[in-house]
Formats: sequence, C-alpha cells, structure tokens
Amino acid sequence: MIVDCAIYRDGRRTEEPSDLPRALRTARAGDQAFVWIGLLEPTEEEFAEVTREFGLHPLAVEDSLKAHQRPKLEVYDDSLFVVLKPVTYEPDSDTVSSGELMIFVGDSFVVTVRHGRDTTLAEVRKRLEAERETLRHGPTAVLYAVSDAVVDHYLEVATELQNDLEELETEVFSPTGGGRETASRIYLFKRQIQEFRRATGPLLPPLTRLAGLGPAGSALPFLDDSAQPFFRDVNDHLTRVNDSTETLDRLVSDVLSAHLAQMSVRQNDDMRKISAWAAMAAVPTMIAGIYGMNFEHMPELRWTWSYPAVVLVMAVLEIGLYRLFKRRGWM
Repeated sequence: MIVDCAIYRDGRRTEEPSDLPRALRTARAGDQAFVWIGLLEPTEEEFAEVTREFGLHPLAVEDSLKAHQRPKLEVYDDSLFVVLKPVTYEPDSDTVSSGELMIFVGDSFVVTVRHGRDTTLAEVRKRLEAERETLRHGPTAVLYAVSDAVVDHYLEVATELQNDLEELETEVFSPTGGGRETASRIYLFKRQIQEFRRATGPLLPPLTRLAGLGPAGSALPFLDDSAQPFFRDVNDHLTRVNDSTETLDRLVSDVLSAHLAQMSVRQNDDMRKISAWAAMAAVPTMIAGIYGMNFEHMPELRWTWSYPAVVLVMAVLEIGLYRLFKRRGWM
C-alpha cells in the first residue's frame, strides 16, 4: 500500500496529490520539483499503477514485489534501481534481522518500496523535510540520505555485535570456561554475523559505483554528479563496517576453537583423574584377589599378623600412588 506520497518543490513539501499521473506531471512541470512515493509491501495490483505511470522496468518491479534480493544497483532506460538491506538488532534475543528497501530514481520522481519492520524511510523523510537545502537536490538527496541512514545503522549494529563477542570471550575464558551450551551460543552468534554480512558485503560495489570510484565509476543517469563526494563518505563508512565484520567473523571462529580446546583439555583432565582413581582401586583389588584364591599352600596364610600386614601394605601403596598422582597434577 502507499504509505506516503508528496510533491517537493524547492526543498519543501508542497502537496499530497490524489492521483499519480497528475503528481508526475506537476513535478516535471515545476523547477526543482519531484514526487516521492513510499510503498509498504505492495501487492502486484497495487504496484501496477505505479509501474505504468512511472515506466518502471518489469524486472525491477518483479524484484520489488518478490523481495529477497541482494543489495545491488541496476541502470534502466527510465530509472535507476537500488536495493538496500536495512539491519535491525534485537537486544532482547541478541539476534540480527534484515529487511529490504528498493529505491527507483528517475526523472523528477523517487519510488521507495519497503519490506519488513524497518522504519528508516520514515525517519529519513522526516529529517529531509527539516533540511531544505539538502532536499533541494531532489531524488539524488533522497537516495543519498537513505543510503547514509542504512549504513550508519550498520555501524551501530556492528558495535552491538562487538559487545556480544566480548561477553562470549569473557564467558569462554572464565575459570569455569563456560558450559555445554556455550558452543551453541557461539555458533548462533556466528550465524548472526553471517546474516549481517549478507546485508553489508554485496552493498560495497553499488556504493562504489555511486561514489564514482573504480572501473565502473562513470556518471549515472538521474543523479547529480556533485553528490559523488557524499556517496564516497557513505562508501568509506561501509568499508569500515565490512572490515569490522570480517574481524568479528575471524574472532568468533577463534573463540569457538579456544572453547573446544578448553573442553578437550578438561576432558583430558577428567580422564587422568578417572585413570588415577582406577589405578588406586586396582592395587587393593589385586592384593585381595591373590589372597582370595583359597589355595591350600600359600605363604602368610597362617601367620598371626598377616591380615593387618596386608591392610598396611594396601594403605602404604594407596598413599604412595595418591601422592604420586597429586604431584603430577592428575588429582
């Protein structure tokens, strides 16, 4: 459904048109004017009129309706199509969830399509309407502001993930070394990082192109070339996020390896203790077994002090084994 539709002229919101054809004609007839339409999870029928009036490419329309797209930038004859993946961090469950933003930029129009619960678009529209000088740059300003807001939120999510990793490190390297559930927590945390990387990693080539960098850094249609330095700033922030995410991924792998190594060491310690107790139990068992064979001719059977002597020998051997194992750290 259409959640907002307005015509902006000279950096100000002027009117909310009732029909799309008139909105586009009005925007193109005015100087420094454009129409901005925001849609939330539209159906095919709801998007049909927008597609027809703004001449959107059918492939881009299909991507907007089905969602589940990677971040990308496509150039068509009548519009520029950009896909972004805003990320939300849930502090209660320590999970990362992503939505999708599709942005069509064309001659005097911007069409934004949102999937998910993210509120980035509403916040960006409100902020831009308070910044008249920025909004004067038209659709380019909208694309830059949305990209900048999404990437800035990536930085916040990366900080939250860093805090979670520090908590895991503290748990793993504590004297107890964490419990059996620690390994599953680390693995689930690694899944959150992968979810985050699916949003941030593929966005770098489109932003590099918007910034006018690299072999494909030529000017793009429907965008103001003077905005390239601003997109370069967003590109720098995204590069920082990707570097931080790669570091997090390596560190969480190291933490998992350290936890498994600690578990292995503790299991070896347990096995040494079990082996030591088994050895101590074997000595009296062996002696008692020898004197329990009931042969007629055996030494010390009729000796008055045989029983206390055997018990004393058992005790001395047990004490000796205990001190030996204790000195070697087996007990």
